[in-house]
Amino acid sequence: MEFAFTEEQRIFRDSFKAFVAKELAPIAQEYDHRGEFPRHIFRKLGELGELGLMFPAEYGGGNGDAIMTLIMFEEMSYASPAIAVGIYVHAALAMIAIDSFGTPEQKQKYLVPGIKGEKIGAWGFAEPNAGSDPGSMTTRAKKTADGHYIINGTKMFISNGSFADFVVLTAFTDPTKGMKGLSLFIVDKGSPGFSVAQKLRTMGMKANDTTELVFEDCQVPAFALLGEENEFNNIMRTLTFGRIVASAICVGLARGAFDHTLRYAKERIAFGQPIGKFQGIQWMLADAATQIDAARLLTYQAGWLYQQGLPHIREACMAKLFASETATKVANTAVQIHGGYGLMMDYPIQMYYRDCKLLEIGEGTSQIQRNTIARQLGL
Repeated sequence: MEFAFTEEQRIFRDSFKAFVAKELAPIAQEYDHRGEFPRHIFRKLGELGELGLMFPAEYGGGNGDAIMTLIMFEEMSYASPAIAVGIYVHAALAMIAIDSFGTPEQKQKYLVPGIKGEKIGAWGFAEPNAGSDPGSMTTRAKKTADGHYIINGTKMFISNGSFADFVVLTAFTDPTKGMKGLSLFIVDKGSPGFSVAQKLRTMGMKANDTTELVFEDCQVPAFALLGEENEFNNIMRTLTFGRIVASAICVGLARGAFDHTLRYAKERIAFGQPIGKFQGIQWMLADAATQIDAARLLTYQAGWLYQQGLPHIREACMAKLFASETATKVANTAVQIHGGYGLMMDYPIQMYYRDCKLLEIGEGTSQIQRNTIARQLGL
């Protein structure tokens, strides 16, 4: 079994690390305090070709692989988990769905400008009363006699919602089929009946634009249907890969919190020596380092299986479960070791601490991951 990156992947990682250090790290705290997403990052990533890593060259993509995508999101999250989540929703959910299930015409309209960062996508899945239980969704898309669809419903906790140019959303086309009656639609910003109800105030991920979207008799053309009607499996395939990418975001967050804390432990003097010389601190950091490496291996194993076209649902859920809980544990350890400074808004540790909890909830809670793993074990 090969545990090393390829030469191409190593070169990409080093190059992208330099981009993050120059473009993201210096602004992460500023945008966190402002509660605003730096939209110019989409353009910068588009110019570098990073938004299209996994997509076909015929649409402007890089014909890259899943591992490079995981590297990109891990490194972004190292500096700013919230910015990484905004890019993730666009590139690893909305555009992945369009690339996987869209027509050539849909790909030309959305994928091509999306890869360039000229159009920004959002992913409309969760609702006020439905997240982990998609069967409880109330958004409906009713087909009219002339072939259009009328969409009614509300989507909640939607990243990029206030500025996205389009939203890939789930809606029931046949509620009698249960979850299998869900379909995907692409809805353009400015469509009649589509509005941003509010921007939501969150505990963490403050640089991530989180919104509530409302669809009231929103009429869209037949062209808006992504894939076929009642293709719930398409939604789950998108979400399964999304969980692997979310795991990489968790690993990046944990690494960022850990590296700040390791430096602090070497520099902070107490009782005449660096606090890292005390066994209590050493054990905390040793545990954190071990957990991060284990989470990283689970994440890249799941990514490798996905890339090879092998079964990966269990591994994706294991990675998401362990990596998200590791991120929370490491962020908690980081605050504890920093002491009072860990609570100060001028230190980045508090940002990691506030940001980590979303990752145990979004893309399937830890409890949902455990349920899915158990089913995959035949229980």
